[in-house]
Amino acid sequence: MGLRIAIFGQAAFGRDAALAVAEAGHQVVGVFAPPAGSRPDPLAELAIERGWPLVRHRHFRRKGEAIAERVDEYRAVGADLNLMPFTTVFLPPEIVAAPEHGSLCFHPSLLPAFRGGAALAWQIILGAKETGVSVFRPDEGVDTGPLLVQKGGVRIAPRDTAGSLYFKKLYPLGQEALAQAVALVARGEAVLRPQPEEGASFQGLVGEDEAQIDWSLPGEQVDRLIRGCDPQPGAHTRMRGESARLFGSAFYPGDPKAEPGTVLAAEGPVLRVVTRGGTLEVAKLRLGSGAKGAATEVGLEPGERFGGD
Repeated sequence: MGLRIAIFGQAAFGRDAALAVAEAGHQVVGVFAPPAGSRPDPLAELAIERGWPLVRHRHFRRKGEAIAERVDEYRAVGADLNLMPFTTVFLPPEIVAAPEHGSLCFHPSLLPAFRGGAALAWQIILGAKETGVSVFRPDEGVDTGPLLVQKGGVRIAPRDTAGSLYFKKLYPLGQEALAQAVALVARGEAVLRPQPEEGASFQGLVGEDEAQIDWSLPGEQVDRLIRGCDPQPGAHTRMRGESARLFGSAFYPGDPKAEPGTVLAAEGPVLRVVTRGGTLEVAKLRLGSGAKGAATEVGLEPGERFGGD
């Protein structure tokens, strides 16, 4: 028997999750997406194309309290289940717990590890070796609700960025996990289990402070920070009196005889930069307000040093 599903999400991941439930015979009774921005949102575009009711709000509660008219607007769609494949809004319990089958939320880590809105970045920054995906029923905590489906065994490779980890590895696995979770609910076979306390961790968002490169740290840590902040927000440092954001790094152990942050050489499209305990290859660079491009395009010379003014 098909479910009546409300989708809270955005982007290509939200679009593909909505397509999957529709193709599985469920009815999408409402799509709740962020307000229109400078780029079309794939999930919102799909809702318009399919004629699904589309609601676009930035907030559903204010100072912790539900916005009554938005709760009423939601209830009018008559959902059996809420699906949250890629949502960045905080929903009030009046919405989360309203449907007969509650809500299911996707998270790109093996909960309870790496709770929070920047799980992809922190797994790389903090040196996790393996990861996976979780589908859980949200509660009042941040990513603390009981688990329905988990899929693991994903290796985080030495060259993985937050972008490659998500799009190449966790995106398809996440779609599988969501489809499996919805199927379990539809068959009446959903068994939720509390998250264990062992291994639980929470990390906040990665802002400008967290993304600043400290060249006194070991090169492996600098490399992980750059990869974890790639593509957003971009790990940053200083060069020629301007902000410089570095992307596409790879670390090589060694003992270079120069201060960390010093440009050793430009080789093809990459810069070689000294770190503690080795060197970094940096493939992409954005200097000041310029566009991101090959790291050698800005004409940095050997001996120039990142991190100063």
